Amino acid sequence: MAAYDVIIIGGGPAGLAAGLYAGRAKLKTLLLEQMLAGGQAATTDLIENYPGAPEGTTGSKLTERMEEQAKKFGVEFLMAQVTDVDLHGREKIVITSEGRYQGKTVIIATGATHRKLGCPGEEEFTGRGVSYCATCDGAFYEDLPVAVVGGGDSAITEALFLTKFASRVYVVHRRDALRATKVVQDKAFAEPKIEFVWNSVVEEIKGGEMVEALRLRNVKTGALQDLPVKGVFIYVGLVPNTGFLKGQVQLDERGYIPVTANMETNVPGVFAAGDVTVKLLRQVVTAVGDGATAAVAAEKYIEENF
Repeated sequence: MAAYDVIIIGGGPAGLAAGLYAGRAKLKTLLLEQMLAGGQAATTDLIENYPGAPEGTTGSKLTERMEEQAKKFGVEFLMAQVTDVDLHGREKIVITSEGRYQGKTVIIATGATHRKLGCPGEEEFTGRGVSYCATCDGAFYEDLPVAVVGGGDSAITEALFLTKFASRVYVVHRRDALRATKVVQDKAFAEPKIEFVWNSVVEEIKGGEMVEALRLRNVKTGALQDLPVKGVFIYVGLVPNTGFLKGQVQLDERGYIPVTANMETNVPGVFAAGDVTVKLLRQVVTAVGDGATAAVAAEKYIEENF
């Protein structure tokens, strides 16, 4: 069983930053990611609020540079799914689809995935008109009407992105005001291709071979209407990727990991960083700060305990 100083679970911005700092500290570091490195950030079309990128950058370019930087300092990358962990011993055990690994410390940076609506048709039409990634699938809707469900930063940013392709972008939101930041809202309100459907929720996603319409219900009047669209992009919140951690570290009622200011969990030698933690702001800039802090805290833990 291969042994490491630091095992990082998750290859988004938090995991990549943790890898960079652990590698620079000359710690033997393994980063596990079940898909390509970059996490949700890699699928973001435009990041305008990352310091040092005044013209904006794409998520894929930013996270590719992070990955290169971590590799430069000797971080080992392995594409594998973590299936189980044993974090309570002095040496932590991480079991993956590619084998078992042992670490003096573990940094959990597994992020969060998009919450589903849970309405009829959502599962049936996933990949056939239902998407959770406008950057991935937007180009399929050239000159076609689409809907975005949600009212936060992700929903409105992706709605703006979809205007590059779609003939019309309907933003369906259960309230009568957006939660997105003011600058993002202003852009959306000024975009002629975007139309807002307020106080409405999706009751059903309808279609034949592909999505053809959304059955919407007005939450104030109860009135139903069918909105003809060829695609629907869903951004209604996040679910932390912590299912494999139950019984291993403390989780809050929503499944997020409470941490100290030094990214420590309630288990000595186990740290968490990024969107998977209990925090106010889930952005690339906060994720990389968390990752750096977790790696430095892991280094200090190793110095004091090994």
